[in-house]
Amino acid sequence: MTDQSPSYHYALIARALRVLEAEGPALTLEALAARMGVSAAHFQRVFSAWVGVSPKRYQQYLLLDHARDLLARKFTLLDTALETGLSGPSRLHDLFMTWEAMTPGDVARGGAGLAIDWGWFDSPFGAAIVMGTEKGICGLGFAAEMGEAAAFADLQNRWPLAQFRENPAQLAPRVQTAFGLQRGANAPAPLLLIGAPFQIKVWQALLAIPSGHVTTYSEIARHIGHPKAVRAVGTAVGRNPISLLIPCHRALRKSGALGGYHWGLPVKRAMLAYEAARADAAE
Repeated sequence: MTDQSPSYHYALIARALRVLEAEGPALTLEALAARMGVSAAHFQRVFSAWVGVSPKRYQQYLLLDHARDLLARKFTLLDTALETGLSGPSRLHDLFMTWEAMTPGDVARGGAGLAIDWGWFDSPFGAAIVMGTEKGICGLGFAAEMGEAAAFADLQNRWPLAQFRENPAQLAPRVQTAFGLQRGANAPAPLLLIGAPFQIKVWQALLAIPSGHVTTYSEIARHIGHPKAVRAVGTAVGRNPISLLIPCHRALRKSGALGGYHWGLPVKRAMLAYEAARADAAE
């Protein structure tokens, strides 16, 4: 892993996050860099390359109360987001994405008859396992917290009867587009949602949350017409198989607590900080 790779950038960010949690946000740039065994100049360069803002500016996005700040400043009403074209279908168009949901019968068969390609890819949030069929990307998970073997098994176990083939070359063009590395190219990145109807409603709602914004589990429940099903919504959010692209990390508890994140809370916190910093810098 070189110091030019997105995974290296994320590894350094994740270490910084842990140091900030242990030592507090008052650390100077020099002190924070020293805690991680790198020079201040190197630390500044990696941060700026990864998120587009300086480490000093970025530290505020890593604070534990950042989620509450996001709810106060960047809370999204999902109905409004869709009506104004902030996200949802427009986001899919921007990233050359379409989606197709499988039937409940397909889900019940545990993936029998599916041929699923898989491969490991570098991402802004560490090593990413990506799975897909000829119809689209059906799985995306992160190994930074749980390790590669566990991340792979987690997705594989969702479709236990499918046939799995290691074939990163087949997935690469779609992954490049999905990660925003091939914008404008003629390589679509369709998504294939594999889940029960209730789950798919929740995942569709997540697509309405713009980057840099957040919503709550209760707002998602209200939006899909099940206002009392907050716990079920939380479960469906946690079972989202295509993380990042279907942005389950943007769902928070009404209290401002982060809630859970299937791939590890440090990853969720880094994702939210990354997106908020980039959105604020753009504004």
